[in-house]
Amino acid sequence: MTILDTILEEKAKEVALLKENYQKKERQRKLPIKSLFDIFMEADYMNIIAEIKRSSPSKGIINPDVNPPEQGKQYEKYGASVISVLTDYPFFKGTMDDLAAVREAVEIPILNKDFIIDEIQLERAKDYGANVILLIAAALPKNRLLELYKCAKQLDLEVLFEVHNEEELMVAQEIGADIIGINNRNLKTFEVDLAITERLTTLIDTSKTVVISESGIKTTTDVERVKKAGVRGILVGETMMRSGQLDKTFSDLRIKL
Repeated sequence: MTILDTILEEKAKEVALLKENYQKKERQRKLPIKSLFDIFMEADYMNIIAEIKRSSPSKGIINPDVNPPEQGKQYEKYGASVISVLTDYPFFKGTMDDLAAVREAVEIPILNKDFIIDEIQLERAKDYGANVILLIAAALPKNRLLELYKCAKQLDLEVLFEVHNEEELMVAQEIGADIIGINNRNLKTFEVDLAITERLTTLIDTSKTVVISESGIKTTTDVERVKKAGVRGILVGETMMRSGQLDKTFSDLRIKL
């Protein structure tokens, strides 16, 4: 079994419990937030999705003592376009309460970063204040991805559709995804290669689709590289979580488009 298989197996158990026990909450106040799509298309500088995560299967413990709302405020202060909150507990030590706390602290869009396999997770994401959810092409068959995509749209949630190869990109395009995340990390081996973004972006109309490069972006040189490929956004997790100087980290990565 790959790491992704292991995570999805555990997620299926979590969703089964969620279906039994989840109590719908009153919808949180909808902040006057611009859509991720519009923010990214209109920006003059590289858009950063700054991630809050304590741990990961590939890196182990990263920042176990992070205070999510405080970290979120710092991200917003230094120029994040969107904040990603990892809400998977078994593998990343994140919770939905982290997301709710960040929602209270900031006014920019929030991505619920999780392994979505069921509509109930979308309902929960909306209840807790997310604006964007993640769908991973490698996680589900096309028909389920389409059903979840439509459900998210009905809930007024934007979808970051994550792909890693040409076949997955074709699925995203057939479904109609207008925000595509290219994961430079192979979710089966967890190896990272920025050439994946360079290769796949040539197959995307970047005038109509927001392309986000995910994983392995640490330096200005990395950002310049994916910018040349036509990327308008980057998702940065570990580099942000390990940074002792967030102002400098943002300055290094937020280059002019």
